Amino acid sequence: MKSNINFDARLDSLGIKLDPVAAPLANYVNVVQTGNLLFLSGKGPRTADGLITGKIGEDMTVEEGYEAARVVAGLQLAVLKDHLGDLNKVKRIVKVLGMVNCTDGFGNQPEVINGFSDVMVEVFGDRGKHARAAVGMNALPRNICVEIEMVVEVY
Repeated sequence: MKSNINFDARLDSLGIKLDPVAAPLANYVNVVQTGNLLFLSGKGPRTADGLITGKIGEDMTVEEGYEAARVVAGLQLAVLKDHLGDLNKVKRIVKVLGMVNCTDGFGNQPEVINGFSDVMVEVFGDRGKHARAAVGMNALPRNICVEIEMVVEVY
């Protein structure tokens, strides 16, 4: 059942501004819908200053990675809004895959990807709670510090 929460107002109250959706950097699309499921391609952290790059545990801290994951959350919310026209069509954040560009032996991937997960719960409440994997990678495209993809159920 749809709720009467205004998610645009919720974004405003949280200080989250959705930027225009960028075109994919390679041969893929930002989102594929099949039935009532949306599969969002992996996104890395990008701001007006460019990509946030680095290796967590080497030249970036867990806290910096957490903030970068929050940036990705805003980018994925922008993809959702662009595709759906209205975030109130989101029924549930189903699954998140968070990949962390990190050093060998680094074991705090969950704390980094919590940045993304925290935003989903801040915005959607219980609907934002999701299944998740947070894994370490030796490298990510263009040396981004995190890449996050997700699956969303819609009304």
